[in-house]
Amino acid sequence: MHVHHGTLGLRIDTGSIRVAGRIDLYRENMSHASEFLFTAQPRSRWMRFDTAQLLKRFFFCERSLLVSEAAWIPEIASLEIKSSLARYIWQSAENAHALRQRVFELRFPSRLLEEEGTDHALIYLFNAVKDSPSVPAFLLSVGKVLLPALRDAYRSYLDASDLIADGPTHRFLSLALAEKTEQISAFELWIRSALSQNSETDAVAWADEVAQRLSATGGVGVGPSGSTLAIHPLPGAKAYSIPVHPARDQRFWPCRFYWPDIVDPSYAYGTGMQLQLRSAISHVNEVWAIEAGGVILSAFADVLPWEWIHNSARWTYDESRHCRMGYERLMGWGFDLAEIPLGTYIYESATSGNASDVPTNLLGTLFFFETKNIRHKPERTRLFHSYGDRMSEHDMDFDWADETLHASYGKRWLKELLAVRGRDPSAYDEVRQNCEKLVNDYVGTATLAEISDLKRIADQLLHRASTACRERI
Repeated sequence: MHVHHGTLGLRIDTGSIRVAGRIDLYRENMSHASEFLFTAQPRSRWMRFDTAQLLKRFFFCERSLLVSEAAWIPEIASLEIKSSLARYIWQSAENAHALRQRVFELRFPSRLLEEEGTDHALIYLFNAVKDSPSVPAFLLSVGKVLLPALRDAYRSYLDASDLIADGPTHRFLSLALAEKTEQISAFELWIRSALSQNSETDAVAWADEVAQRLSATGGVGVGPSGSTLAIHPLPGAKAYSIPVHPARDQRFWPCRFYWPDIVDPSYAYGTGMQLQLRSAISHVNEVWAIEAGGVILSAFADVLPWEWIHNSARWTYDESRHCRMGYERLMGWGFDLAEIPLGTYIYESATSGNASDVPTNLLGTLFFFETKNIRHKPERTRLFHSYGDRMSEHDMDFDWADETLHASYGKRWLKELLAVRGRDPSAYDEVRQNCEKLVNDYVGTATLAEISDLKRIADQLLHRASTACRERI
């Protein structure tokens, strides 16, 4: 780092100034100090274009990070990590959206916001963690390398930028800094748990390689980029593919179908206590929708415009909230995780065909279930109110509002996807109908043994619930 001290004592860090010509401007100003008013305030460090360049870098880093995180949701077994990742993805999308808007406000050429430019090597690295060789490797590279790099860059930016001229950025980037600090703490816990259950050698070697490559690019930071680092895959990379079978938290009762009425039409959905329990089980099983949301976000990130990523991040986060709703109600009622069925059938009905069709099938399946179930929500909210079950009423009421939004997402983006592919956008409902058939066909594969076991588990849960109600009388 070269530091120049001018005649007025101004300290200029030339390694942090992106436009070399600005050095000459400062020197010219200082040479004319006797002719013009001049001040040595540090807040003029970055001009408008310089600021926009940095915020553009942050945008691409956030975008790449959340796309990789979304893709990995089905691979990770822990329900806590799945739901937390969904929230972190949404936070990153909100920050990226604010960054993008701020760059436009700074009159940055919109065409330049569609490409990484001199930050290409850096963004390539952020994209590369999608090809992590294992779950521990992914968690380590994100939690120990990329997230701290973003946190430190945001802190440096907030310290060095102008709170007056760039006040709008300070507001949302201060929030992003707090969120990144929280995320890092969570990742550290997940990493310790993952490494305690797996050999850490390969994962640590992968994270070290990511850290070395990050250093070679110059890091995120607030300095100039312009890295000429050659782009090539990281050693040990494993090309990402969408999981056919989602990983499941082994603390739950593993199954494909999570309630008897799914595979046996004669088994009533129920009212009263049975409806309370069935609704909570259904909510916690929206884990499949978290996974589907993550996959489609990632799969169409380079096909559909930025607004798709922004919308689908929110969609994925909303599904994680619904999942947590069911989990919290079941825990509040005193059930054990080992007796709660956590199924896979909806996700697997969309992944059982041709690999190239899987992302579209997952989007269509999400749309199908959003539109299929939404009409039941107000009546169930009313019933829960009549039972005096404020928690179920509360959760179902918020769920209904979310699913109204999600149904509009599904219709809009299926139509846009069809248009991008040169197909008639009005055929979106055909996709929905095809996905309904995929689900029904998959349900038809249920075995008698599966149905018997599922009824036994459901009956045990209902018996426990009945016993708990009688004991409170």
